[in-house]
This record gives sequence, C-alpha cells and structure tokens, in this order.
Amino acid sequence: MSILGIGMDLVTVSEFAEQMELSGTTMLRESFTPGERRYCASKGTDPARSYAVRWAAKEAVLKAWASSRFARSPQVGDNPYLLIEVVNDAWGRPSIKLHGLAKDFLPRAQIHLSLTHDGDTAAAVVVLEDPADGAPVDQD
Repeated sequence: MSILGIGMDLVTVSEFAEQMELSGTTMLRESFTPGERRYCASKGTDPARSYAVRWAAKEAVLKAWASSRFARSPQVGDNPYLLIEVVNDAWGRPSIKLHGLAKDFLPRAQIHLSLTHDGDTAAAVVVLEDPADGAPVDQD
C-alpha cells in the first residue's frame, strides 16, 4: 500500500456557527448532504460542533486529494463539498463516502479519517491510501 495524500484541517466552532447564521440555510444546502444535515440536526442543542468537524473533514479530504495530484490540476470543480460526505456507521464511527467526480478521481483510494473536538476547536485528519492489490475499494 502507498500513501497518495494527507490532509488536515482545524475549524473554530464558534466562528463556524457565526458563518452558518450569516449565510443561513444556503451554506447548509450547498455544502452538506441531506444525510449530514439530518445527522447534525439530531445532535440537539449544538449542531454547529457536528457541522464544523464535518467541514474540517471535507477540507482535509480536499487537501489530501490536492496533494495526491502534485504538479497536476486538482480538478475538483466549483463546489466539491457535496462530493465528499461524512457518514457514520451504526456505532457512530465516521468515514468518508465520495460521490460523482470525487469518486471517479479516487476509485481505488482507501480513506482513513480521524475527527476530534477540543473546546472550541474541531479538527480532522485524512490519509488517502492506494491498496496494494490494485482492487477497487468499495465506497458505497
């Protein structure tokens, strides 16, 4: 296996919440999938924490993706955020699901994701890995 790219992002939750309030539902519709919006809304009184860490994850994926294309155009399109979805399994463990162009560009990549919160900070780290056997990794 080889590492294709690494990405990390930090978000200040309170500043992200302010941006969400300023841009209203437009930002949520344009940047988060319906599944992400449902998950964050289910988090009760402070959904901004869940949105902020998902934003950090999307940014970390974009950074890892861009670094995997060194000296080539990243080719992510005008709004790549809906192409990158943070999903949770039955035990709450997060992972990345790619859609559209993102899935086309990274069909074999295994995506490792770590999310964390500390006080008013949300962070995500992503590692893109190419499986050794060359078999496609199921992203569905």
